[in-house]
Amino acid sequence: MSDAVLETELRQRGLFGASGLREWRGAAAVSARAGRMKALAWVLILPAIALPVWIIGSERGWLAEQILPRPADVLHTFGEMIASGELAQHAGISLLRVLFGFAVGAGAGLLLGAAMGLSRRVDEHVRPLFTAIAQVPALAWIPLAMLLLGIGETLKVVVIAKAAFVPVTMNTSAGIANVPRALVEVGETFRFTRLQMLRHVVLPGSVPPIFTGLRYGLTHAWIALVSVELLASSEGLGYLLVWGRQMFRLDTVLVAMTAIGVIGFASDKLLATVEARLQRWRTDGV
Repeated sequence: MSDAVLETELRQRGLFGASGLREWRGAAAVSARAGRMKALAWVLILPAIALPVWIIGSERGWLAEQILPRPADVLHTFGEMIASGELAQHAGISLLRVLFGFAVGAGAGLLLGAAMGLSRRVDEHVRPLFTAIAQVPALAWIPLAMLLLGIGETLKVVVIAKAAFVPVTMNTSAGIANVPRALVEVGETFRFTRLQMLRHVVLPGSVPPIFTGLRYGLTHAWIALVSVELLASSEGLGYLLVWGRQMFRLDTVLVAMTAIGVIGFASDKLLATVEARLQRWRTDGV
């Protein structure tokens, strides 16, 4: 909601003037910062407990070094892999696989979900088959896909695409089908054409569930990537996990796990940022 609209509403309710609006916004900003700090504190609790336990346990030899390497050894391995470019090479390969597979799966999911959400007839004909396919996890398709596609890049892209396809389709369909009736009535009042209704009412009204589906799809894509690289790859972060386990190099395993988590988290935050910008654009237009 724009400042002018918010100020008018507050004045009509007899709450604030222009200066009061600025004070209200300042208090809201302080409250938001306090909420973020509180959330950050909760996030840091587990590392603050686990790290000292890890240091003490590795120094006292609670577990063999091959099972519980020292934090210093993990940091040393992390530095070596960055300096040599090995970590960047494997991470880059995995990231490209995810991006390509996610683009294919999410693109198909957006198209099918939109068709199902906009047309009841399409939904009635497609949903039974889609539901049956969705019940089979992406990982369960790997043996069949290996027989048909081999163990090359096509296999990885197809498995990742399937993992992203299901949540994107479901959330897009639900988001479009459940656009508030009040918004549709506004469009009808202005005599929007079908294209105008889609552009100005349906798509803006379904942004949150669509982006929820995209974020879930990206998370599922990362899970599928690691799984398929564990089974059929000689490159990538999943391969590093397998190699580290086989060589009893748990420091390498922990480095690969960290890279997977950081890249996945950054990707999710990127989508969240894009969603927030779209939401702000939609709200500012009110």
